[in-house]
Amino acid sequence: QVQLVESGGGLVQPGGSLRLSCASSGSIFRVNDMGWYRQASGKQRELVAGITSVGRTNYADSMKGRFTISRDNLKNTVSLQMNSLKPEDTAVYYCNMDLVLSRFSSAYTNYWGQGTQVTVSS
Repeated sequence: QVQLVESGGGLVQPGGSLRLSCASSGSIFRVNDMGWYRQASGKQRELVAGITSVGRTNYADSMKGRFTISRDNLKNTVSLQMNSLKPEDTAVYYCNMDLVLSRFSSAYTNYWGQGTQVTVSS
């Protein structure tokens, strides 16, 4: 059974940093795109950052210069380094991966992690 598990969330003061990680487990042949999303209370889920299989990244405008997404293709993990955190960054952060489960097909399935809470408050 394929699962994505996030870690690294918590409470941090404004201006502080956190590093989120997401590990995949199960029978996976290849990981295509990876990404981080977040959902604040009462708001829709939004893209934070994405990274393609060849390392091309994209960020939401409000995260540019503060957040850095990276991936480890050997371990099938994705990380999000978050610096200069603001109270408005408070949300549940979810990792997302497009997984190819079979070497006999290029079809991929999209998976979500269960989410990790990030709270930025003094």
